[in-house]
Amino acid sequence: MRLHPVRLKSRSVAVLAVSALAVAAAVVPAVAATPGSGSVSETTPTATWTAGPFGVPNVTGQTGEVTCGAATPCDDYALNVNVPAGYDADHSLRVDVAWANSAADFDIYVLDASGAVVSSAASSSDPETILLPAVASSYIVRVVPFAPLGESITGTAKLVTNPAVPAPSTAPAPGFRNDAAPESLGDAHNAGEPSIGVNWTTGAAMYQAYTSTFKVTYDSAGSPTWSDKSAMATNGCPQGSTTSLDPILYTDRATGRTFESQLAGKTALTCFTDDDGSTWNPTSGSGINSGVDHQTLGGGAFSADGIGGVTSDRAVYYCSQDIADASCAVSRDGGTTYGPAVPMYSLLDCGGLHGHVKVAPDGTVYVPNKGCGGNQGVAVSSDNGATWDLQKVPTSTPGDSDPSVGLASDGTAYFGYQNSDGTARIAVSHDKGATWVNDQNVGAQLGVKNVVFPAVVAGDANRAAFTFLGTTTGGNYQDQANFHGVWHLYVATTYDGGVSWVTTDATPNDAVQRGSICTGGTTCGDDRNLLDFMDVTIDKQGRVLVGYADGCTGACASGGVENYDALATIARQSSGSTLFGAYDAVVTGKHVKKPRK
Repeated sequence: MRLHPVRLKSRSVAVLAVSALAVAAAVVPAVAATPGSGSVSETTPTATWTAGPFGVPNVTGQTGEVTCGAATPCDDYALNVNVPAGYDADHSLRVDVAWANSAADFDIYVLDASGAVVSSAASSSDPETILLPAVASSYIVRVVPFAPLGESITGTAKLVTNPAVPAPSTAPAPGFRNDAAPESLGDAHNAGEPSIGVNWTTGAAMYQAYTSTFKVTYDSAGSPTWSDKSAMATNGCPQGSTTSLDPILYTDRATGRTFESQLAGKTALTCFTDDDGSTWNPTSGSGINSGVDHQTLGGGAFSADGIGGVTSDRAVYYCSQDIADASCAVSRDGGTTYGPAVPMYSLLDCGGLHGHVKVAPDGTVYVPNKGCGGNQGVAVSSDNGATWDLQKVPTSTPGDSDPSVGLASDGTAYFGYQNSDGTARIAVSHDKGATWVNDQNVGAQLGVKNVVFPAVVAGDANRAAFTFLGTTTGGNYQDQANFHGVWHLYVATTYDGGVSWVTTDATPNDAVQRGSICTGGTTCGDDRNLLDFMDVTIDKQGRVLVGYADGCTGACASGGVENYDALATIARQSSGSTLFGAYDAVVTGKHVKKPRK
């Protein structure tokens, strides 16, 4: 049975680092919310309250449901929302809880009249933010002092106008073919949080999940052949396929070199292949001092503004979280050895967990993060990892799933994320994250209300694809007892630089999950089967390939009970324009051909 590490909230790991401060802080009793209740309406859209100071931490949420009592304090504020029917069509209820010292940590939970949690924010953010549909209701806003350090909080509940949803793209939606790994592959059903890459020289797709690496080749009709190319002692990688806390795969499109890496404490068990997995070569694994969790591996060209390669003109980056920061190390010899790890940010800036590292054609490096203060953001390096700048997406609010960055041929950055209201949003930057434009909800056109696992890839400057698992059911998607949404794989594509998007259901007749999806670590139940993320890439012709785990197979797929599977599956673009204009598709039968000039 696979053991996966607890996905500790961004500052829950940091509580170890600030525990000394907590002991030193005055232990004072919590002061009840002042006032204890309030209302918002069309005429009075804002309500505020204060509470504290708090001196006693409550960390019960780390092991399951939050417990409130004398030894585990909480603070409740009763909120009434008085709005007419239909008001939620273009309005939301926004709840913010803020405090002065960013080293402290508070969480918020919104409970309905029955006491059920309808939404929560237990991330690294200051403020913590929750967005809910603006409907008439009565709530309890529960503030939990995770690491209070003697701080007080200020709460704000406000009715806000939703951002306008731009008209969808008029481009035809691409089509996708879904193919699962055959039963003959040993880990076919153990494919939570997969990675995918394509060798542009051979055309082979490489799919990684747990300790297994699969090679997938496609014939002229788009039919796949799967084979097991896992790294192991018999093919040159003694440390391969032995253990895994986190798996990750990265394929350098330009060279065809593929890396498979398994987290092992503060290092990684990593090998690379130059022949699509027939033989493997061991590496040092990671930089020193590396982090303990949630590693990512990626690479590309070196920037001209920093120290370049020693024996290779292709950089490889290994990034991971540690107790008090997240760090990244660079390899200058093609991924064989790494220099020392350099902090990208501290936990006073962003949460420890981050998304996957991506490198632009000019060598600029991006590592996205789901919680940086009151926004999501990205750590950016323009000097090959020597220094890092934090760039926030100001229109975003923190989410539960890691965001993703796709980088186009001209360096345009596409930032896809799950907003705090669960929706799928994406923004565009033309200046390395300094400013962001065209932030929009691309799931709205199909009625998608909750998403997880954002993944983005880009091709030409004006073309990108944003994929995610989504459901048209609103509410608390992590409530295993009460959430009954049906999840599908969606792909949104832009052909005009992110001004407009066309979104398609890539699995219209096959649910990927039924019911809840938990992203809260090993405290979850059976609904953690998909783990933490999925991946997307493109082939040399710009076709989009999504590597995901299908959690609903057999009788579940036809409407039966969820069986919490994790079947290795690839959704490969089968029709429509690709992400490279030079290969815009003309579909003839089952073949995708390059148009005549």
